[in-house]
Amino acid sequence: MSIALVEHTGPWTPDDVEALPDLGDHARFEVYEGGVLVVSPAPGVAHQRASYWLHRCLARAASAAGADVDVLEAVNVILPGGKLMVPDIVIVAAEAADQAATRLSHDAVLAVVEIVSPSTQAMDRAIKPGLYAAAGIPTYWRVELDPPTIVVCSLSQGRYVTRTTLTAGNTGRITRPFTVELDPAQMTRRTT
Repeated sequence: MSIALVEHTGPWTPDDVEALPDLGDHARFEVYEGGVLVVSPAPGVAHQRASYWLHRCLARAASAAGADVDVLEAVNVILPGGKLMVPDIVIVAAEAADQAATRLSHDAVLAVVEIVSPSTQAMDRAIKPGLYAAAGIPTYWRVELDPPTIVVCSLSQGRYVTRTTLTAGNTGRITRPFTVELDPAQMTRRTT
């Protein structure tokens, strides 16, 4: 059974999405090219474990590096052309985060992390990297859960180039946007 949340005519905008009724953490709403609204189901347990673990790991590494950034989960990021994305994790200039109310500008984002779920595979692997690259976001991390893998890409001539791939069982070092050492095998384990 489907239920209409609101009546809407024409292309969607970030303002339209923010005016939707509060649905808690049950779904993510994004606006793509041409005002197309894309709704993704709430993330699963493995996804949320990975998001929590990566958030903690990145926040500790940023602090140790003395980076003046905020590491945030599932916040609105505005891209050129009125697009609205909700990356799983963003690393953003702290001053911009301090000034933001409901959304961040792509200009302040240093890195985005997308954790691939069964319902978001095509978006996270093919569509979102192109949107983030076109917006000039310097670093894109794609996190695969099966098997646990982290692919780190950096912007080069308007597109992302893979710089580092970490696989489960191997602690590796990532240097973008600051140095962090991690083993992807830890991402989906129950936190204690």
